[in-house]
Amino acid sequence: MKSAMRARDKSRLGAIRLIMAAIKQREVDDRIEADDQLIVGVLEKMAKQRRESISQFETAGRQDLIATEQAELAVIAEYLPEPLDSESLTALVEQAVAETGASGMRDMGRVMSVVKAKAQGRADMAEVSKQVKARLAV
Repeated sequence: MKSAMRARDKSRLGAIRLIMAAIKQREVDDRIEADDQLIVGVLEKMAKQRRESISQFETAGRQDLIATEQAELAVIAEYLPEPLDSESLTALVEQAVAETGASGMRDMGRVMSVVKAKAQGRADMAEVSKQVKARLAV
């Protein structure tokens, strides 16, 4: 935050302030001390909100708002763990299916809970859900 202030980078400073406010709000609401898992969860939620906003602004043709959201998303992404590539994600889904002994769609919840625990903040859960559905449909 200090480096953004010194560089007079208003967009980066604003995004960092939003991140800090969201973390502090979560601490106050839940009456807990923030740990790494909570922070990753907050950042993941903020990133998802930005992606949804970008898609809605594209539909509405609001290029000015898209640029703002993309800048905030870029700053948020810097603080998230390194994302999993598609091969690693597929391997993780296969491992979770084997670990839970899943045989059909009724076992999707168990598989998703295992994958979510291992991939939190590193994979888009919508993409994980698609891969699990495709794997269990076989």
